Amino acid sequence: MASKSGKHKPKSKNTARQWRRIDLHLHTPGSEDYQEPQVTYLDILRQAEIRGLDIIAFTDHNSVAGFTAMRKEIERLLWLEELGRIEPDEKRRLEEYRRLLNKILVLPGFEFTAMFGFHVLGIFPQDTPMSYLEHLLLTLNVPPDIMSKGKTTAGATSDVLTAYRVIDQAGGIVIAAHANSGNGVAMRGLDFGGQTRIAYTQDVHLHTLEVTDLEKRGHYTTRRFFDGSKPEYPRPMRCIQGSDAHRLVRDPKSPKSLGVGERVTEILLEAVTFEALADVLKGNDLSLTRPFRGRAEPLDFVQAAREEGSSIVQAFHESLLQRGGYQDRILQDICAMANTNGGTIYVGVSDNPKDAPVGVNDVQRAIERLQAKVAERFSPEPELAIDELISKGRHVVRIVVRAGADIPYALDENKFFVRDEAETTLAVRDEIVQLVERSLDRRQTEEERSEAKVVPAVPVISPPIEPISHRAEPAAESALPRTGVEIVESQQRKNGIYHSVRDLRNGNLIKNVTKSSARKLWHYAITQAESHKPDPARMQWINNKAVLNMRRKDDYVWYDLALQDGDEVRVFYGVTDSGLNDEWLAVIEQSGMTPK
Repeated sequence: MASKSGKHKPKSKNTARQWRRIDLHLHTPGSEDYQEPQVTYLDILRQAEIRGLDIIAFTDHNSVAGFTAMRKEIERLLWLEELGRIEPDEKRRLEEYRRLLNKILVLPGFEFTAMFGFHVLGIFPQDTPMSYLEHLLLTLNVPPDIMSKGKTTAGATSDVLTAYRVIDQAGGIVIAAHANSGNGVAMRGLDFGGQTRIAYTQDVHLHTLEVTDLEKRGHYTTRRFFDGSKPEYPRPMRCIQGSDAHRLVRDPKSPKSLGVGERVTEILLEAVTFEALADVLKGNDLSLTRPFRGRAEPLDFVQAAREEGSSIVQAFHESLLQRGGYQDRILQDICAMANTNGGTIYVGVSDNPKDAPVGVNDVQRAIERLQAKVAERFSPEPELAIDELISKGRHVVRIVVRAGADIPYALDENKFFVRDEAETTLAVRDEIVQLVERSLDRRQTEEERSEAKVVPAVPVISPPIEPISHRAEPAAESALPRTGVEIVESQQRKNGIYHSVRDLRNGNLIKNVTKSSARKLWHYAITQAESHKPDPARMQWINNKAVLNMRRKDDYVWYDLALQDGDEVRVFYGVTDSGLNDEWLAVIEQSGMTPK
């Protein structure tokens, strides 16, 4: 039962987490383009109940008019009840509001139209004053007439990054609306600079991406693109789905026009509160949300990860036992991921999705033993989260490794590991030096931030930021692949040939590498450079690019590529598909070397 104020009464906290259904993108008659203006707010709540939703958010275009109208209606009915002048029909409406608002948590929010038309959702606690949210919209340069009418277009408002910051610092959850489609910050099909796309999807004030292909599987889904394996997008981003409903139920004449709760996310919560919701959506455990599939079997996160395969941020081991070297390999992966981008390690399964899970016996004891080994053998101790997931009836241990804040991390005091695509290797001297330099740079940045002034609770907007796509980049560097290696220089010495190798993922230059000391990909590149040096005259050039070779194993594909950079021909070995931009993909397609 709602309190006298009509506000939602939070359910009692239950330490046993439960899967709850949420739809955080609902429009109301407060949006100018709402398709059924005769619909009431009770109608929307009833439809949410029918759909079994636990949490919803009203997110009208550049406005909080819908939530404000519902709140004012409830306040009027409460006032009439208090005066003893409430009519029977009004009393029934008030009781229905009380019933539904005790069953469903309704949150206020808005869908802000940023500069260049990108859409950003801001979701706030249910007791937030509407004047506060209206002030935020004014702060974001939404004109008052646009705000009152809930218009989609809003003119020269603030840029995307400013919107993220303002909403986050005001206490809201920041969600990039339908990020992979129209008006989405992933900018599919838009001719914007890659650096802009990176900034708009990796910003620290952005908490979640809303996508429209969450149910799809494969290498080219939005969730896979933003899983942290791409060098330009190292921050893994949570992906959820919402209905973006502009009507009560789906339009039979336009199936893409969804109704309330017709595209739902499930979320694992300890309580149905804004605070619990925010903790998950702002957190790093991506398995706490999943697409709702009705009566179908829920998503198996372990199996989904195995179908994606091993990568720079994902590894699989069948056992935690010391016998057979499993434990040491797991510790090496932990060290490598902490020194690189972070990642997730699954224990109890192989990386072959067709194999049945082996599972881990006595999971709690296994986790305790692993935690003891990490504390004993690491310096400093990396930040981990270790828990248990179920896959096909088997218990699997999941280790989430945070990207290290205190690099370099060493195993057994003097062994430094790094992650290179799906391989963990000992770091060579130059890589250890670069890890130390990164740590020093980070500490200097943190010191500068601590000396900066504190930002006010409701920040004042600075002048619009110049779009990042307008900033100049060196032409040759912007054309390089983002994975693979390049042999920059080779020197013949008395005891062999020494090479300088550039890692294209991070730009690190590693000197004095020989064929005998090289790791797997470096060894391949050096072998090719020493014995099969490409002849530019025999290359099939497409503009200034050429495809030299394609290698494939299972679902993994590597390319050897060449680039004419002035008078120089640069060769890149072992480039994966995650390192290819649109230009390189077009060249590969024209060359006929696409995987079958």
